[in-house]
Amino acid sequence: MQRDAMLKQLGYIPNDALIDQLKTIETNTVGYEKIQKHIMDLHDALKVYGSFVAMSNSVNSFKIKVEAPSPEIAQEAHEKIQHFSDKFKVTIKKLDNKETYYIVGFNQ
Repeated sequence: MQRDAMLKQLGYIPNDALIDQLKTIETNTVGYEKIQKHIMDLHDALKVYGSFVAMSNSVNSFKIKVEAPSPEIAQEAHEKIQHFSDKFKVTIKKLDNKETYYIVGFNQ
């Protein structure tokens, strides 16, 4: 997938700075080429739960942000994220006391 298309699918308006940030995230994400499509599929699936995948501004990774409107829906989003991790062998790291995960990379 081209970087411009990926940025647009994530809701960004592509520019040089965002493309550079995406390149850095790609380099920092272990096995990125194996999980890129699955990251975009997860982003689309999480929209139903008021949640999304985005580029982190503080860490060179994709982040998964759960912003569900209720605890029940948030739980469903967390289950979807865990299923994504298990099914596609993606290592994720949940931040303590936050509804945020970082995508570390493909777990071989």
